[in-house]
Amino acid sequence: MQTTQTAESRPQAAQANPASASKANAPASSQWQNFSTIRRNGAVVGFEPGKIAIAMTKAFLAVNGGQGAASARVRELVEGLTSQVVNALVRNRPGGGTFHIEDIQDQVELALMRSGEHDVARAYVLYREKRSQERARSTKEQAPVEKSSINVTDNGVQRPLDLARLRTTITEAGLNLPITIDVDAILKATVKNLYDGIPVDEVYKSAILSARALVETDPAYSQVTAGLLLHTIRKEVLGEEVAQSAMDAGYAEYFPRFIKLGIESSLLDSKLGQFDLEKLGHALKASRDQQFNYLGLQTLYDRYFLHVRGRRIELPQVFFMRVAMGLALNEINREERAIEFYEILSSFDFMSSTPTLFNAGTLHSQLSSCYLTTVSDDLVGIYDAIKENALLAKYAGGLGNDWTPVRALRSHIKGTNGESQGVVPFLKVVNDTAVAVNQGGKRKGAVCAYLETWHLDIEEFLELRKNTGDERRRTHDMNTANWIPDLFMKRVMENGDWTLFSPSDTPDLHDKYGKEFEKAYIAYEAKTLTGELPLFKTIPANSLWRKMLSMLFETGHPWLTFKDPCNIRSPQQHVGVVHSSNLCTEITLNTSDTEIAVCNLGSVNMAAHLKQDSNGQYVLDHDKLQRTVSIAMRMLDNVIDINYYAVPKARNSNVRHRPVGMGVMGFQDCLHMMRVPFASQDAITFSDTSMEAVCYYAYLASSKLAAERGSYESFKGSLWDRGILPQDTLAMLREERGGYVDIDESSTMDWDALRTHIREHGMRNSNCVAIAPTATISNIIGVSPCIEPTYRNLYVKSNLSGEFTVVNDHLVRDLKERGLWDEVMVADLKYFDGSLARIDRIPADLRELYATAFEVDPSWVVECAARRQKWIDQAQSLNIFMAGVSGKKLDDTYKLAWQRGLKTTYYLRSSGATNAEKSTGRGGELNSVAVSSAGPEVSAVQAAALPEAEVVGAVCTMRPGDEGFEECEACQ
Repeated sequence: MQTTQTAESRPQAAQANPASASKANAPASSQWQNFSTIRRNGAVVGFEPGKIAIAMTKAFLAVNGGQGAASARVRELVEGLTSQVVNALVRNRPGGGTFHIEDIQDQVELALMRSGEHDVARAYVLYREKRSQERARSTKEQAPVEKSSINVTDNGVQRPLDLARLRTTITEAGLNLPITIDVDAILKATVKNLYDGIPVDEVYKSAILSARALVETDPAYSQVTAGLLLHTIRKEVLGEEVAQSAMDAGYAEYFPRFIKLGIESSLLDSKLGQFDLEKLGHALKASRDQQFNYLGLQTLYDRYFLHVRGRRIELPQVFFMRVAMGLALNEINREERAIEFYEILSSFDFMSSTPTLFNAGTLHSQLSSCYLTTVSDDLVGIYDAIKENALLAKYAGGLGNDWTPVRALRSHIKGTNGESQGVVPFLKVVNDTAVAVNQGGKRKGAVCAYLETWHLDIEEFLELRKNTGDERRRTHDMNTANWIPDLFMKRVMENGDWTLFSPSDTPDLHDKYGKEFEKAYIAYEAKTLTGELPLFKTIPANSLWRKMLSMLFETGHPWLTFKDPCNIRSPQQHVGVVHSSNLCTEITLNTSDTEIAVCNLGSVNMAAHLKQDSNGQYVLDHDKLQRTVSIAMRMLDNVIDINYYAVPKARNSNVRHRPVGMGVMGFQDCLHMMRVPFASQDAITFSDTSMEAVCYYAYLASSKLAAERGSYESFKGSLWDRGILPQDTLAMLREERGGYVDIDESSTMDWDALRTHIREHGMRNSNCVAIAPTATISNIIGVSPCIEPTYRNLYVKSNLSGEFTVVNDHLVRDLKERGLWDEVMVADLKYFDGSLARIDRIPADLRELYATAFEVDPSWVVECAARRQKWIDQAQSLNIFMAGVSGKKLDDTYKLAWQRGLKTTYYLRSSGATNAEKSTGRGGELNSVAVSSAGPEVSAVQAAALPEAEVVGAVCTMRPGDEGFEECEACQ
């Protein structure tokens, strides 16, 4: 079978994309205007060779499945065959002419037969015959479903499978969707997988799998699958099959029973039984169950819903009300506040963090997300810190440890007259503790160790995540981060030297920043010249910087975070020092030997806060945003008083300063709705103005809470108290650095009015805003994670709940409107790993709008983040996506982040050496993934599942079963 062609005979466009063979064999697209096609109804239309490629690709789809149609061999074959057909048609019409549609199809058949693709040719012939018969009929009659001879087992009793009931359930799952679902296809696939005597629960699992297999054809099938899953959840919880249409009454009846059962089972706080349960039950809105996509509902079912001996006892709206009640326990008007909280949770306007969702209203109400600790330089202090890690992690807390005070390798130990082994051996213990205390059996323990860049152990610290070397000095299961002083960055920029010290010799450097740090550091450097400080090491700053970037690329760690912006811009600099960030680099709170910083989180769904103006354009809905933020801030503030604290130092700190971290998610969805590409000045502007609004309303809400409840204890002397708001601190940072801060400082809202309100009423919370990764809660509500660009437009997401096909529904809507969404487009998206860049059929404006994360230059991501950081009193979890990583690109990107005043960065994500399979496969095996030659250590599922797992170069640093990026759920 001949499949190769010369460059002269191959269609020019098809060399780039077989679906674009419209430019086949040569004449430029403008030259096809002399060729026409006669349709069967007599209409004459333009000749489009690209449709020939599409038709043949569909034939390959029918025979080989998506995997075969998306393979490189088949795509090349389609290119060649398209060229043959076009050549045969135009050979005798060099100046132009007309072809009948039947003649074109005859040539396609002939080309397929000559190529030896007899099965594909037969499928094409059968398809033509089928279409002919359909045209011959004036109406298409739906074939009745055969009566089933299959029996099902229900509670130990066999009965015939009720196909009519099954059809009704599938139909109900597809109501109120933008498409008419193919009920027959789901029903047929469901029955195909059944056997006589099958348990009835397995019947509906088969239906779920059958609907799930269609998600790649249209994202609406994700909601269909969720509807079928919801049916099985209702049966498990209620003990019988109940239609969704009956659930308004069903919820009201079941809710009081749930509270009673939860209390009797020692799951729920008995205080929940003191609410007006009848009132709350009638406030539940069953229609909101239909908002879920499959990934979101499956995640809730697997990991959030309470259960008794393995049987779930929560339904979605019951779950949200339970969380709302848990947050309203101390409110005067408990029922009204609980309903208010329920409304913004169940509508997906706002979502609390994972620990809050796990534990609100339970007997162990550990609702906070993040804990930051400082480890002291003595054996008792070190092991106290490790013990505190374990206690805090037990109920789903994420940990950030400041290890800078611990003396370096070869430092003198006065008590034993020996030499210290440094920080690394203790970090190995921390790593193993995180594995052992796996957050109460719900997910992997999560901890991040921070070390300042002047610490003498910094070079070994950089290598902790390497896969080579002494395993006793490696920490594969924990995160690491550099805590970088501005002086180091200035030495890098100015090509200077850098000196490493042991903190036992330079203890005050730990608590100094800005000009004070610089003065003390230079003084210590002078002591090395006189011999007063014998333990030190001097290296070129750029050499260490390059190693930091190299390790970041090779292992994903340590992350780069900046000490001075975190402190100089901290509202709480009057009472302490920020010594580290947290597990996900968005929390910047003071820590000390006596205080463990605590932060509880939740995120506003920005996509739910857009509205259409008079011109039909999406704009920010300020009224709704202010209302949501106000309620959310009240919920977050309530956590502080309700929260369970495993260690006293955490309670004392949290009650004294009352920090919270309200974030955002769905930023990319907003850009899609507004028709704004991520890589654009408009995106930067929206990042600026939207975050300004969120922060303005958050700070105002905290000040109003202060008027109602009083200011936090350490308010006096804070930047808030001095009338200095977060955007004002940019000038302070520039002054301390002596330059090196370049950021737009414009504003659009009345900040003077807010200053006046704060001056009169104070602030309830020392810190208010932080953008967490939202890896899981964004899954629950079905929006893009926090502030990130789209990872891929079609990909497989892997987590502990399974593997899920994810399709960009915004893109699908656009492609449908332009008549471009079909099986071939699905095959193209798979072949090009969710990227539109090389699919020529897609117009340029859509390729720009739906550019994926690795197609967006990281400078755009940094610029958007810099505009947000202007307003935020804490920080943001900022992933950097980079394709074709080079040393220069890394250097430029992270220097830009520092110069733009960012406080922290998070993972570096580079495109990996693994790829998703190009289809579900002939047998319908959903979401299968192939491993490339990268090696057996790479988890292909997780490599294909960004942003859930980070792929660094060719190495995925997660482990199979880690749930990808799941340790960062502690922050959402």
